[in-house]
Amino acid sequence: MAHPDHFRQLLEIVKPYLPKEVDVSAIKPESRFIDDLNINSSHLVDIVLDVEDRYDIRVEDTEMEEMRSVADAINLVRKKTKPS
Repeated sequence: MAHPDHFRQLLEIVKPYLPKEVDVSAIKPESRFIDDLNINSSHLVDIVLDVEDRYDIRVEDTEMEEMRSVADAINLVRKKTKPS
């Protein structure tokens, strides 16, 4: 299950990049950025950059390629912010 705080924070990051025809209520943990939310690849890069800034993490290119859904992004944030 997605961490509720991470979901809410990611929702705020994704909102500005949603096309006008996609309502924010469409964002669910299982939503795929490109296929379900119609976010283009350049905006997906912007989302990754915003996630890096928000959580003070570094997302590698291979990790970005695997970040297809909101849940993928949440899991990546959880993994990268987990205390050592």
